[in-house]
Amino acid sequence: MNHHRICRRSFVCGALSLGLTRSTKNLATPSTTPTKTIQTVQGSIEFEAHGVALPHEHILCDFIGADSTGNHRWDQDKVYRRMLPYAQALKQAGVSTFYDCTPAYIGRDPEILRRLSSNTGVHFVTNTGFYGGARDKYVPKFAYHLSAEEMADLWTREFKHGIGETGIRPGFIKIGVDSIESEKAPLSKIDATIVQAAALVSHQTKLSVTCHTGGGFAGLAALRLFMEHGGTASRFIVAHADGHGLTINRKVADLDGWVSYDAIGRRPLKQHLETVPEMLSHRADRLLLSQDNGWYSAGEENGGEVRGYTGLSQTFLPALQKSGISPEQIQQLIQHNIWNAFAS
Repeated sequence: MNHHRICRRSFVCGALSLGLTRSTKNLATPSTTPTKTIQTVQGSIEFEAHGVALPHEHILCDFIGADSTGNHRWDQDKVYRRMLPYAQALKQAGVSTFYDCTPAYIGRDPEILRRLSSNTGVHFVTNTGFYGGARDKYVPKFAYHLSAEEMADLWTREFKHGIGETGIRPGFIKIGVDSIESEKAPLSKIDATIVQAAALVSHQTKLSVTCHTGGGFAGLAALRLFMEHGGTASRFIVAHADGHGLTINRKVADLDGWVSYDAIGRRPLKQHLETVPEMLSHRADRLLLSQDNGWYSAGEENGGEVRGYTGLSQTFLPALQKSGISPEQIQQLIQHNIWNAFAS
């Protein structure tokens, strides 16, 4: 396969059909060393199978809280049937890989992901980790009594042996931190422990970390703490960076962290048509795009309102083309950057 041509149905063919002329400064190439892989719910894959990807989406979520959640809260068959058409639409749009960012204690169910993968051909990637955002509503009580090392051991066991009895191994770490008041303010004690544990696990396993943030200050502080405890910045993704502002985003990228604009379609189109080119001109090799969509909600009738996954391809990428972004940079954003952020 030619890595400079990704004509995969409407998603990619549309993205590369125009001969646009914006500078290709900072273009990244995929790391295609034979040892580089991504761990999916059905096993590891290499670059060619990974293809075009969405790095921050959800299938199922449960917002009741860590003390009450569990797979008794949803019917796997019902979730599967409701979400199958959305997963099929992904394949039809040319998306090959889907990173499910639902962490433990908020509805993580790798068996549903494996079933969807088996019946659509889309590669699904699940995670390990704890989510410390939302004022720690989703942190299990026992976690407060763990050291960073003990917490890391739990996540490392999932990486080595699989999640619960499923045998399904995580392909990245998903954590969350609450907001802080300034760039130099400390994270809460539990959030700091979670970040330190993520650094330990990432250093040992080479898994990347996607960090939910309550704001730009928290994302930057989490990245710095991650680095202080042995984590490599290029393994750390600051999620929800769309609203953090260019100054914070540049600082994250200059440290070699990843800036994730994962609210495509959830914020005004005009905003992303301004901020994406700004980041591309600064560090095109450190920007990820996704939508943070899906959200079958446990406890709601038929999962509540589900948001589909094709808006980025159907609306945003065509608009980005018209704004003057080159086909090469679009390829970088929807394929190469994601691979480089997660592959190990």
